Amino acid sequence: MTALDFAWVGLGGGLGSVLRWAIGRMVGERYHGGFPLATFLINISGAFVIGYLSVMLDVYWRDRYSTALVAALLTGGLGGYTTFSSMQLDAAKLAPKSRLRALAYLASSVVAGLAAAALGAGLAKLQG
Repeated sequence: MTALDFAWVGLGGGLGSVLRWAIGRMVGERYHGGFPLATFLINISGAFVIGYLSVMLDVYWRDRYSTALVAALLTGGLGGYTTFSSMQLDAAKLAPKSRLRALAYLASSVVAGLAAAALGAGLAKLQG
């Protein structure tokens, strides 16, 4: 690892975090329902993009830290963009009102995320 590797991850992470914040804010200003829609959309779209980019960049999970581009886009950018911790917090906030709803939120996030990643990878394979 070099200082430049840290810089790429930090730059990508910063940009991904700002994008997550902006999307979360836009969704929050328009949607006022009881479902954590912003976090859900962010995580699902991030799963789609990482599926797509991992195929386009020919990245396997063991070497996703290999190049500056991969470090900046996948580790930094999508790591900063998606948010496992917010998903857990959202579920914890839903649980006192309805444990079933919290569980459905977590399960739907995982299932939709897997489907989105597979869809992104499939789209990349069709294009590549």
